[in-house]
Amino acid sequence: MPPSIVRGMTTLPRPTIALTADDARRIALRAQGLLGAPDRRAGVRGVLRHLGAVQLDTISVLARSHELVPYARLGAVGRTTVEDAYWKDAHAFEYWSHAACLLPVEEWPHFAFRRRAYRDRPHWNHELPDGVYEQVVKQLRAEGPLTATELGGAKRTSEWWDWSGTKVAVERALMYGEVVCVERRGWKRVYDLAERAVPAALLHDELDDSECLRRLVRLAGESLGVGTRADIADYHRLKGEQVDAVLADSGLVPVEVEGWGRPAWADPAALATPARGRHRTTLLSPFDSLIWERARTERIFGFTHRLEAYTPKPKRVYGYFAMPVLAGGRLVGRVDPAREGRTLVARQVTLDGPRAVPAVAQALLTAAGWVNCTNVRVERVDDPALREPLTAELARALG
Repeated sequence: MPPSIVRGMTTLPRPTIALTADDARRIALRAQGLLGAPDRRAGVRGVLRHLGAVQLDTISVLARSHELVPYARLGAVGRTTVEDAYWKDAHAFEYWSHAACLLPVEEWPHFAFRRRAYRDRPHWNHELPDGVYEQVVKQLRAEGPLTATELGGAKRTSEWWDWSGTKVAVERALMYGEVVCVERRGWKRVYDLAERAVPAALLHDELDDSECLRRLVRLAGESLGVGTRADIADYHRLKGEQVDAVLADSGLVPVEVEGWGRPAWADPAALATPARGRHRTTLLSPFDSLIWERARTERIFGFTHRLEAYTPKPKRVYGYFAMPVLAGGRLVGRVDPAREGRTLVARQVTLDGPRAVPAVAQALLTAAGWVNCTNVRVERVDDPALREPLTAELARALG
């Protein structure tokens, strides 16, 4: 019998599967590639396909966020290896998903609904001078991949937001799907025509909105393992009503999670076997998909996390780029890192009690080795009583 419709929403079947809070936490960790042995043969591209989206951001402390994400799952991965995995041979494309994200290129057809929505969008924050869009496309067709500067200028003034007409045009072409970013050069996007950069078999917008949404809801469920309607919607920044329209046909199954107090859905494959294996001990980017949705992070880990890079310094609680520490399947602390030459500096450290000291020390030392630092210096520990145990643990390891 098909589900009934109540007030415009699909009434889904009552859940028959009950999960404990720990079950849900382990399922989420495994779905995010942080529980169990990593698939090193698949490498960075495997991480991207497993997660479905890797968020981009301009901030670089230890490394940029799109580098920190595979590091957290695979360990020490060279910067060139990461860049090649994303941009070489058209394995990924940049687009608006959870935010600005790298996405597996095979998902290009499933973002057709968003490209159509952008084309139909009546209002833009930046004005587009007449003829500039056509000129940008013509120039890319004639000259090949170019940055916004090479196209005629990225900005009109030194203000970051004051885009030139050329920059407005090429970014709009990217949103429409006529142009893609084929690499980053000094963190500047290098643009080319989608018809040259996206494999021909994928370069079409034939899928209707329902097909696109059904695929993205299923992908979100697989990447999360288990999640609420809001979790699933947030993963690729879908609207709640878009999720409602396809959830019953997505292949996800309803479950009840202890303590969540709201309906949830799970990937059937995530329920097929117990979530067991080796836990990663690592620093996490604040933009890591395990923790990018703050309410979900609090619900699963009991851990309040926020990025304070854009908070005035006197009002920061945990630091500029506080990175949560994952160990034993729990979030056990935070580190606000910096680099001074060959020294990794922990400007501020927050620990969840004395038992977190060895894990935080290990996370710091491993990260230091990855970024070619030979020393670790701790500047501040929120609990002064834990400063000496942490520095002693680091000293023993560093010899």
